[in-house]
Amino acid sequence: MKGLFDRSIKNNETIVIFYMGQDNKVTQRYVRVLKYNNDYALVYCYYRKKVRTLKLDNILSAGPRKGIA
Repeated sequence: MKGLFDRSIKNNETIVIFYMGQDNKVTQRYVRVLKYNNDYALVYCYYRKKVRTLKLDNILSAGPRKGIA
């Protein structure tokens, strides 16, 4: 995941994540990583349309966004 996050930061790339919120609901989100550390990622979330802090432990999977022209 670190390599994907680094590429998102360097190239301003959008990635897709599956995230489990506090209510244990899983959502698919398109985000652009701004910075991260061992515990949290600061991202721009296109789902919420704002900057969010996400717990890395709650990110179930992450990958490149496909189909962007």
